[in-house]
Amino acid sequence: MPSQFFGLNIAYTGLLASNAALNATNNNIANVQTKGYSRQEVNQVAASALRVFQTYGCAGAGVETLSIERIRDGFYDTKYWNNNAKVGEYGMKEYYMKQIEAYFDDNGKNAGFKTVFDRLMITGMQALLDNPNDATTKTQFIGYAGALVEYFNGLAGNLENVQKDINEEIKVKVDEINSIAGEIATLNKQINTIELTGVTANELRDRRELLVDQLSQIVDVQITEYPIVDLNNPQRETGANRYMVKIAGGQLLVDGNEYNGLECRARELYEKVNQTDADGLYDVYWENGQRFSLYNAAMGGALQGLIQMRDGNNGENFIGDITKVDTIKDQNGVVHDTVTVQVGKPYLQDLNKCNLSDSGGIIDLGNQEFYYDSWSCEISYDANGKAVYSYTFTLSDKEKNASRLTNDRVGKVASIGASLSYQGIPYYMKQMNEWVRTFSQKFNDILTQGYDSNGNKGIPMFTGNHATDGEQYELPAENRYDKFTYEEYQKGGNKPLVINVGQGTEKEQDSFYWVTASNFSIYAALENDPRRLANRYEEGDGVEQNDLLEDLKKLATDKDKMTFRGASASEFLQCILSDVALNASRANMFSQSFQDIANTIDNQRISISGVDEDEEAVNLVKYQNGYNLASKMIQTLTEIYDRLILQTGV
Repeated sequence: MPSQFFGLNIAYTGLLASNAALNATNNNIANVQTKGYSRQEVNQVAASALRVFQTYGCAGAGVETLSIERIRDGFYDTKYWNNNAKVGEYGMKEYYMKQIEAYFDDNGKNAGFKTVFDRLMITGMQALLDNPNDATTKTQFIGYAGALVEYFNGLAGNLENVQKDINEEIKVKVDEINSIAGEIATLNKQINTIELTGVTANELRDRRELLVDQLSQIVDVQITEYPIVDLNNPQRETGANRYMVKIAGGQLLVDGNEYNGLECRARELYEKVNQTDADGLYDVYWENGQRFSLYNAAMGGALQGLIQMRDGNNGENFIGDITKVDTIKDQNGVVHDTVTVQVGKPYLQDLNKCNLSDSGGIIDLGNQEFYYDSWSCEISYDANGKAVYSYTFTLSDKEKNASRLTNDRVGKVASIGASLSYQGIPYYMKQMNEWVRTFSQKFNDILTQGYDSNGNKGIPMFTGNHATDGEQYELPAENRYDKFTYEEYQKGGNKPLVINVGQGTEKEQDSFYWVTASNFSIYAALENDPRRLANRYEEGDGVEQNDLLEDLKKLATDKDKMTFRGASASEFLQCILSDVALNASRANMFSQSFQDIANTIDNQRISISGVDEDEEAVNLVKYQNGYNLASKMIQTLTEIYDRLILQTGV
């Protein structure tokens, strides 16, 4: 038979349970606006009944409060993190594509390409056609040409600044990853310390998952958590858990209370990938010195969007087959390895499209990396008269390359940089360079075929400025790969045309490769004396002859005179803007779409984990009533015991 005081104990357990539930409700209400907080609920079960050896069997022993648990569904967390990576990626693309679109836009308010090009090829050209011998008209025409030059110089400068901004933001994101990783590792230690005692660290777990929310927008994340068991007794769980965070396709960032930090290292000048790259672009490494692959397809998040914007080359990186390994001596007698790579990609067979670094770089030869100092492009012809294009790289000395190049590299693939299918800054810079080089070539070719009003041989108009000494490139005709025909090859005794770039064993040659949107300029001799501008083909023609100018005018619209991506010279802006507008539109559309999905998933999470004020108000009344009833039960039992003890003498 149970004790006469058994009922008091039952009421006491009810009082404790209601009090715990009220406290949990109080905590929920207090955190109704706390970001990342998960609603908590008291887990109660009926206490084990006692056998009282009566006809009614067992007597209930009240209620037990087992734990206070947070209400959260890990399935929605995983969905949110996966989608959040897309939100971060396209958010970055949307932001920077808007900037690029604004730079290329020609809305009449800013002097865009169409405005300055039409002034040159329509307004200025028409005035020149009407007065081909007028010095003032020629001066004005060259002024319009100068405006075109300034347009490309300014646009290239703006895009370079965007690339620098993106580069700095990459460093900011890497620092954020380190900060979040450190916090997660600290929380892991705190959580395990608490949970070893058998309770759940609800608030700390909420804080940890909020950090993962933030991390998932920067980079793709994968979370693994499993219990740590006693090695001496595998059936016993210790209460601690091993919490691991992997990023970018499975690379370990956090393991328990330890984390692997990342660091940014600026590339040296001799480590540039593209000719147009800004100096000091960052590569990312783990703190142990191992390289963190920025071009991992599973990178995800804002970091992937930034990398694609900074380095996106539309999949047009250098790649070819190694055909020869050799050695040469430089001017100081130092032996350098050389490697010849035959290329088949159309964009590598046209030097106007070339974007290889002019200051050295890193080349991958059969999955082994080497530094190179310089390179040359070689054009020859096979027996069938088909052009063969190859590049020969002069590798750096042993200070940069620990191992020598061996003949087993022959037949393997050589590559420089990563193939990123996105159209980022290098792509747009490369497109501008191609147009500038092609237009300069065609424009100069026409001018140099004619004569000016004084009977002097025509001189070029467009060239490029040296980066250091202020001089200009001469761009001699013998370095023109586009004029090196099969007949020229045979006439020269089957000697290939070689164009050297960089400080190798031979002096660098002036070729249109050196003309870029950044250094695009007017030929100084013509700028100083506009009368030298050619206007006729025949020296003996009258000073009013303008047949050469007629051909210059056709250069703007006649695809037979010049073509750029299948369009005419004047359609440069349409070609580029179509790329920019499409990428900006896609970034905007996907950013909005994934943000909407994120909101939907978050609403689903909140519907489970969030604090509902109305629901908590109902719970408050419910648990208050429970507490009052338990108190009433104790008061009732007090009166019973008073009668029992004081009035019956028991």
